[in-house]
Amino acid sequence: QVQLVESGGGLVQAGGSLRLSCAASGIIFSINAMGWYRQAPGKERELVASISGGGSTVYQESVKGRFTISRDNAKNTVYLQMNSLKPEDTAIYYCNLITGFGRSYWGQGTQVTVSS
Repeated sequence: QVQLVESGGGLVQAGGSLRLSCAASGIIFSINAMGWYRQAPGKERELVASISGGGSTVYQESVKGRFTISRDNAKNTVYLQMNSLKPEDTAIYYCNLITGFGRSYWGQGTQVTVSS
């Protein structure tokens, strides 16, 4: 079983920064990709950013240039550095891990609130 534990959410003013962390533990033979999704009230969950085992990254258009995803393979940890935050970034942010066998795991979510 794989567990994902997120941290780093909170309340910040517009223009501020936050760094999210997600540590994976458990029996993990291989990781295909890790990423961050978010879900705002009344909206569907959407991809924010993802990073492959080889370091290739994908970003949602609205966060390009403001958010940076990174990964520490030795620690099975993925980070999301969020700068120049906007009120529309307010959401619950979820960590996702896809194993080499294609199985997907989710964290419990961490709240990010950006005040105007």
